[in-house]
Amino acid sequence: MSRPPCPRRRTGCPLDPPAGLTALSDKPLRRMRYADGHMGWLVTGHATARAILADPRFSSRYELLHLPVPMEGMVSGELPPAPVGDIIGLDAPEHTRYRRLLTGKFTVRRMRQLTERVEQLTAECLDAMEQAGPTADLVEAFAQPVPALMICELLGVPYADRERFQGQVATIFDQTADAEAKGEAYTALLQYLGELVLAKRAEPTDDLLSDLTTSDLTDEELAGIGGLLLAAGLDTTANMLGLGTFALLSNPEQLDALRADPALAEQTVEELLRYLSVADPLPRSALEDVEVEGQVIRAGETVTISVQATNRDPHKFPDPDRLDIHRKATGHLAFGHGAHQCLGQQLARVEMTVAFPALFARFPTLRLAVPPQEVPLRDRSNIYGVINLPVTWDKE
Repeated sequence: MSRPPCPRRRTGCPLDPPAGLTALSDKPLRRMRYADGHMGWLVTGHATARAILADPRFSSRYELLHLPVPMEGMVSGELPPAPVGDIIGLDAPEHTRYRRLLTGKFTVRRMRQLTERVEQLTAECLDAMEQAGPTADLVEAFAQPVPALMICELLGVPYADRERFQGQVATIFDQTADAEAKGEAYTALLQYLGELVLAKRAEPTDDLLSDLTTSDLTDEELAGIGGLLLAAGLDTTANMLGLGTFALLSNPEQLDALRADPALAEQTVEELLRYLSVADPLPRSALEDVEVEGQVIRAGETVTISVQATNRDPHKFPDPDRLDIHRKATGHLAFGHGAHQCLGQQLARVEMTVAFPALFARFPTLRLAVPPQEVPLRDRSNIYGVINLPVTWDKE
């Protein structure tokens, strides 16, 4: 019997998951053949995904996973173990140790205290965009700088180093850059983070890395955590801001509702997170035989959780393919679930809740500068988005 691979091709609306993926929602768990020939599983049901993500019998260790599609630049289907400080690819007890040290740094209260700084940085980006206008690439002018500057604030990157830091980051996440350029930028960034850790140990300042220098983490672990926070906290939020703007401009009645009632900002962010699900998929590997949905997932088999499909599950979200900022989208899996739920989710929420209303308030006539079908999509990565978003507005 045929076991088709995970559908990846988008042929319709760029804001919707692949049609072949959502067509599988009638069966929340099914067999799937992976790119390397491995026979594993695909999860498209919301309840099933939550259960697996919360189950410690499923591992996140990279070296145990098979990928549904090969990653760009991979020579083989095998993944190396997680680098030092990368808690995403670890299980308990190693994961627990890191997570315990970091959780208190990302509380809702602490992240909301950053709101004023997010507002300042957002206003500065909008000022520069307006001055250079009335056209812009929204990704370059707004979607990338806002979270990048906040990561600089969080890690305590000195102002004098920010241009260098952001240049390395931009190359790493540039879908058009070749593998050699990305590798060089990544090596340079890790070297910089190592230097930054030493500087924080010598002269602590009011930032996350300085706080963590008082723990038992080694310099290598601290640099690795800095790299992880950068990758997890910048790329996802930047793509949410870019693709989220595209989504709102493509749904003018929803944008009008947000403009009419800025108090809907938090609800809008949750619905965009559900609707777009830019970080996808979430793979796990069974550490032992586990029965799920009446089927036995054998030890060593990989389970791919499609966040895009689970967040469009009609059993959880009625009329799931419609963007509706009045929807109560609580319970979505855009930040994962369980022990590995995204640490920086509250910061991302603060950034988006500030950024979207500020953008549309500053530019009430903001619109696409090209036809929607000409917007280039970032579809060769596990973080979906737009490569650039040409926009324009009327000058007063």
